Amino acid sequence: MTPLSIDAERLLGRLRDLGRIGRDGGGRLVRLAASDADRAGRDALVAWIRGAGLEVAVDRIGNVFGIWRTADHRDRAPVMIGSHIDTVIDAGILDGCYGVLAGLEVIETLKAAGSIPARPIAVAAFTNEEGVRYAPDMMGSLVHAGGLPVEEALASLGTDGTVLGAELERIGYAGSEEPGFLTPHAYLELHIEQGPVLEREGVSVGAVETLQGISWQRVTIEGEANHAGTTPMAMRRDAGHAAACVVTFLRDRARRANAPTVATVGCMSFEPNAINVIPSRAVFTVDLRDPDEQRLRAEEAALAGYLTELAAAEEVTIAVERLARFEPVTFDRRMVALIEAAARDRGLSVKRMTSGAGHDAQMIARIAPAAMIFVPSIGGISHNPREHTPDADLVAGATVLLDVVARLAAQ
Repeated sequence: MTPLSIDAERLLGRLRDLGRIGRDGGGRLVRLAASDADRAGRDALVAWIRGAGLEVAVDRIGNVFGIWRTADHRDRAPVMIGSHIDTVIDAGILDGCYGVLAGLEVIETLKAAGSIPARPIAVAAFTNEEGVRYAPDMMGSLVHAGGLPVEEALASLGTDGTVLGAELERIGYAGSEEPGFLTPHAYLELHIEQGPVLEREGVSVGAVETLQGISWQRVTIEGEANHAGTTPMAMRRDAGHAAACVVTFLRDRARRANAPTVATVGCMSFEPNAINVIPSRAVFTVDLRDPDEQRLRAEEAALAGYLTELAAAEEVTIAVERLARFEPVTFDRRMVALIEAAARDRGLSVKRMTSGAGHDAQMIARIAPAAMIFVPSIGGISHNPREHTPDADLVAGATVLLDVVARLAAQ
């Protein structure tokens, strides 16, 4: 039997078309969740879903589903393929979008081949995966999995002062379905790696078996503003210096660790933010990640202990606010093995790996067997207009997705 082939031109063309939607005046791709640009992207996706002859469903948090099912499927859980189409600011065209459009392409390919799956197949585009405009990230899939009440999510206040629920209503994507109405039999997410490993090692496909846990915190340090010229160094309560000590502590600890722990301070602000005034206040974020829950907890405890010592040593006060906390995820072993087998059957090299980024798959893994497929990212670059994966790798990843979905839907 000749293996099925996706329509590469259709998939790649849609990626380019979607990538043109949401450009700002400077040509940057900015399709933030529930924005006008997001509405335009959703409209294009829904048109393609309807053009494929699929049922369209939208839930209250705005998650969009394209469902292929027959009367024989009514009581059967679907194989779900998903990701997101919202972007960061000045984004590339592949992050999230590749997984959604490849999922649609898989369904269209199976339909065109006359396949008769034993259960429904659905493609999902989850709301606000990036978390740029509303917190937390991966919101739509978290709500779908029951990890965040929908009313709480809809009340989220955006960085621009908007409320998510009102914005979904405004753009026409406040759906009627209750989140979680479609519980998967299995969930697959195809994604660019967003890291350098596959390209550096010359591997075509990543079979993702674990996903790092994430701990986000906001730290506020209160010192005392004073004259930069007249205040002796030993008599300062310098919030800026204390903040810099935390940055150095985190970096040095992570680099010394014989583990894949990573630590990042990505946002920082000082008050009064004047060149000749000692900072009275420093506010910054801490992003800790590790694929092992015990190590992640140890890093959180080490930071807490250091902040206590620092407050005493520098005569400052320190407050910590938790912004998000997601435990590491181990994906379904059988599905990871299916991905490996599908890649090898197509003559593709494959590697088991850990994802350093958060994805909707980690949320859906709470309610269904889940796994992810990675393809190489050139230079490991993502969240950047230079984000790039060669067409051949994009097609290869979608082909592996096709084969795995076909096997799962036959069960």
